[in-house]
Amino acid sequence: MKGIMGIKLGMTQVFDEEGRAVPVTVIHAEPNQVLRVRTPESDGYEAVQLGVGAIKERKVAHQQRKDFAQRGLQPVRFVREFRLPGATELTPGSWLKVDEAFQPGDVVDVIGTSKGKGFAGAIKRWGFHRGPMSHGSKYHRRVGSLGPRTSGGGGRVHPGRRMPGRKGHARVTVLNLKVVRVDGDRNLLLVRGAVPGPKGSLVMVREAVRSRKGAV
Repeated sequence: MKGIMGIKLGMTQVFDEEGRAVPVTVIHAEPNQVLRVRTPESDGYEAVQLGVGAIKERKVAHQQRKDFAQRGLQPVRFVREFRLPGATELTPGSWLKVDEAFQPGDVVDVIGTSKGKGFAGAIKRWGFHRGPMSHGSKYHRRVGSLGPRTSGGGGRVHPGRRMPGRKGHARVTVLNLKVVRVDGDRNLLLVRGAVPGPKGSLVMVREAVRSRKGAV
């Protein structure tokens, strides 16, 4: 089962066999504990719940503490579910290490939460063009017409209209990144290219679901 959680440490570069600099993101992936296994017979699909990170029991909700205790497990900070082939072969309570999950050359998808930018206008959020900045124009960075015509547009603003609002802090998946190095002794995973989220954020690394030749 090729899937694991880790913490994004930042970006650096390494050199390949031909001396070329390769930009990589360093992910610290401590051993993940298998918390629960979903089977097609009992749940209708195949998946595994993994947990990582220490947390004080008083910071865990009562029902969650009770659920962990019933299964003989210690509470963890992060819990995520992976729908990947081979999940049913894992045993609850066992541990999954980064060098067991991935090898150099594997193609993976990385899922994370993008950096939050706060409230942003249409130009910054969607790349709209601005209006004239001189010659008496009073229209600079506003959205413009929303198309609420009574004859053709229905007299209302239709759902999905690109407007100012919160930018970033959304779930983002980057597809088809290549694993450059795996350091099992230090629990490090080096993935080529950039992955979503700031330093110190949680990311999920899984086997690529739409793998293609020539992955970056």
